Amino acid sequence: MTEQNAAAGGTAQNLDGGQRTKSGLILPIAILATVLAAIAWGFYWFLVGRWHVTTEDAYVQGDMINLAPQEAGTVTAVDVALTQYVRRGEVLVRLDDQDAEIGLAAAEADLAQTARSVAALYQTAQADAAGVAVRRAELARARSDLGRARRLAPSHAVSKQTLEHAEIAVAQARAALQRAQHQLDAARIATHGATAADHPRVKRAEANLRSAWLALARTRILAPASGYVAQKDIAVGEQASPGSPLLAIAPLNDVYVDANFKETQLAEMRIGQPAALTADLYGSKVTYHGKVLGFSSGTGAAFSVLPPQNASGNWIKIIQRLPVRIGLDPRELRNHPLLLGLSMRVNVLIRDRAGRMLSERPSFDGSRRTDAYATQARGVNALIDAILYRNLPAAGATRGR
Repeated sequence: MTEQNAAAGGTAQNLDGGQRTKSGLILPIAILATVLAAIAWGFYWFLVGRWHVTTEDAYVQGDMINLAPQEAGTVTAVDVALTQYVRRGEVLVRLDDQDAEIGLAAAEADLAQTARSVAALYQTAQADAAGVAVRRAELARARSDLGRARRLAPSHAVSKQTLEHAEIAVAQARAALQRAQHQLDAARIATHGATAADHPRVKRAEANLRSAWLALARTRILAPASGYVAQKDIAVGEQASPGSPLLAIAPLNDVYVDANFKETQLAEMRIGQPAALTADLYGSKVTYHGKVLGFSSGTGAAFSVLPPQNASGNWIKIIQRLPVRIGLDPRELRNHPLLLGLSMRVNVLIRDRAGRMLSERPSFDGSRRTDAYATQARGVNALIDAILYRNLPAAGATRGR
């Protein structure tokens, strides 16, 4: 029994010693692993990590086009639905056009009447010129009669009364000539410097006709750009008024990302630096490539309705965030579309610091143009030419436009 107890005691001591040896090795191994991990992280930060700044406070943004009518009217047709894709120049909403049709007809009649009255002005000017020639001839004849009467007066071949009548006739002819000349001058002033087709009264009537034509064309509300119907707040039968929003279109082919970086991350960030982005919609399997386009002029707090006032004694410092605009590759957007408001993760490579934070030159083409409304005036020139051709003599020859 004694030997067995001794053997058992020896075995317990060996096991206890082995456990102590193992537990004694765990701490040095853990310390070594921690040191190695710290060294690896240090190398990673020195070689890679310090050249990147990241944020998850980033969202997809884009231009939201709010459409409102330019003319008041009752909605007679809504040709689109929510989420539908529309193309530039496509008719989206139609308004009642009966009043606009009447206005256009009145403007056409006014132009025709104005053209005829202006044509009469030019005819009157020609008649006044002929009248001046007649009055000048009458004055010459009266002067001739007066001269003959004066030559015969000393021989008493004509009476004194006849001589007086001749003098009165000359005075009357002279006055008639002056009156005719004034009428001709007035007619020339009314027609000076322009043909009948280019007369100011005709031009004003043309402008009224163009306005009526546009009023009729604007009863059809067009899409200024291609995109998706994001909002729709109109129905058939409702009364639309100028300035009241009816639809909103989101052109998703030209979106960008506003990344809100901490102010402590902006020191080395510059315009033109490359960025890699991932969307929560697709996850890490889809990576977008973009670049820094510019920096906001102030933080969100600076542009708020009630900016914070830190003049009180109870002040707590809060790190501010500044929106940074990131442009995206259009080809990647076509392959993997992004919707407005989606969350993004942005990683900006700040190794290249040759750019500037604030630049006086635009770093991208931010201009937006549309020719969707250029067709609204198409056809009005042909209508004006047709009206003038019917109501002006030789309008085709005198038309200066």
